[in-house]
This record gives sequence, C-alpha cells and structure tokens, in this order.
Amino acid sequence: MPGSSRRKGAIRKKTGNPTAGSGGRIRRGLEGKGPTPKAVDRTKHPAHKRAKAKARAEERASSRRPARKDADATVEWVYGRNPVVEALRAGVPAAALHVAEGTERDARLREALLIATEHGISILEVPRQELDRVTAGGAHQGLAIQIPPYEYAHPDDLLDRAYDAHQVPLIVALDGVTDPRNLGAITRSAAAFGAHGVVVPERRAAQVSASAWKTSAGAAARIPVARATNLNRVLKSYKDAGLLVIGLDMGGAVELPALEAATEPLVLVVGSEGKGLARLVRENCDLIVSIPMTSATESLNAGIATGVALYEISRRRA
Repeated sequence: MPGSSRRKGAIRKKTGNPTAGSGGRIRRGLEGKGPTPKAVDRTKHPAHKRAKAKARAEERASSRRPARKDADATVEWVYGRNPVVEALRAGVPAAALHVAEGTERDARLREALLIATEHGISILEVPRQELDRVTAGGAHQGLAIQIPPYEYAHPDDLLDRAYDAHQVPLIVALDGVTDPRNLGAITRSAAAFGAHGVVVPERRAAQVSASAWKTSAGAAARIPVARATNLNRVLKSYKDAGLLVIGLDMGGAVELPALEAATEPLVLVVGSEGKGLARLVRENCDLIVSIPMTSATESLNAGIATGVALYEISRRRA
C-alpha cells in the first residue's frame, strides 16, 4: 500500500545502477572510445611487429660496432725537453704546451714554443708543482704537452677509404702486438707504402698512445687506425668483402718474393715477435707468407717485418 515503505521495520531497496534502463545502456554504447591507434602501436598488427624487429636489429648492430671515440680514455702527457720537441716535430696533435714557471730557456724550449705558435697550440705557463702532479713526478724538465685521446676509425671505414680513392685495398691487421713503438713504426710504414689503414684489437694490444704517436712520426694523423672488438670476426668480414687475408709468419709456406697475389685486395696480418700469429687468426688466413732470411737471424721485429712486407707488396703493385 502507498507509504508502506516508510512504516516501522520496512526495508527500502536501493538500485545499484541508476541508468539500468534501456536508455542508459544505449547511451553508453554510443559513447566513443577515442581515435583509432596507429598501426605501429597495435601489438598484434604486422606493422608493430616489423618496427619491433627493426629496433632489435639496430640495437644488435650498435652493440657490435665499436665506438669511434674512446670515452674512457684519459689524457696522456709527453714530457721532457727532447721528447716534447720530437713529438711536436712529428706532428703529434697536442692540445696544449705546458711550460713551468721559471724554466731556463734553451734551444729546445725555443723550438718547442716556435712549433706550438706556428701550429696554433695553446701555450700555458703553470707552476712547477702542477707539472710534477700531472707527470706523476717524472723528469719533465719544465716542459710537457697534453695529448687528447685518439679517435679510432671503424674497420669498415678502411675499405671505404680505398674504394673512395678507386684503389685496390691494402689493410694491415695486428695480432698480439703490444709495444706501442711497434704500432707507431707499423703505422708509419703503412702510410709510406700506400696501405689504407691499420686494425688493432681492442684488448691485449698496443693502442695509439703518446709513444705510438711519436714513433709514427706523425703518420697516425695521415692514416686511420681502426679498433676491432673481435679481430677474427673482422677478418671474416674482410674475406666476405672479397679481400685475401695473408698472415706474415716465419713458418709460411710461401716466401714473400713469390707472392703472386700482391696485386689483389689484401689484408696483411702481423703477429707478435715472440708468439707469432694466434691459432684462430692463422686459421682465418688464406695464405701464410714468410720473409726469407739467413740462418744467422732468427726473426725480425714486428715493425721491421711489416715494413719489408709492405715494401714488396707496393713494389709489385707499381
């Protein structure tokens, strides 16, 4: 009866959906869900899957490609009057020339100041204690130059350099060469005999340091040095590109003067003087070449051996 819901003890039902009628349901059904997402944003769409696969491929490629600049490398110092003058003569790209306050002037200091001025290198007069600190107490004789980290090339860049010049590629790869002076000498020979670059492993090998710069006599500024995270992988990629990989070793089956393939696209692989070529590197070589020597000489320094081999290859190509 009317009003009975208000009587004592009565229970009033509450509706859980104020729009339970057909009008409410139809109204909700007509409400829009926003703009349709792009194809690449829909997880089940082929475009989304293609974009995801492309991103993974780029990530793998970037992880395989060594950085062109070593962000962790520290600034190096060449100090002492003779070493500084020799490095400046060789064209080492010094960032600044540091001269200790009160340093006595002589011919070497005057030459260092003259070269620095001619090449636009900053000249800084600093307290002697500051040079003691940066050279870790070395015998700097009041003179030091600051050398920035070397910017390495990628191994593929060396091939591009040869093809851009319309030349037959000639690349030197080093396996286990740990002396930076040998690296400098090899770089110098590579520049002198028309090679298109030098490849060094990223680990357990000499890097382009102040000593290598000085020994190269400035050649490191004219010819690129590339760094490989995995030398064997780089050698295989060169072989896939059509280059012949020849190893330089005392026990080679072919003597250098008999190398008929000198005019072909080449990678010359040089091992350390003590251990020679590593086993896997040797297996990746198409040919092992030796330099004929008298029995009185056991082996040649890696830098000298590379220079001899590059000269012979250059002579044959000419």
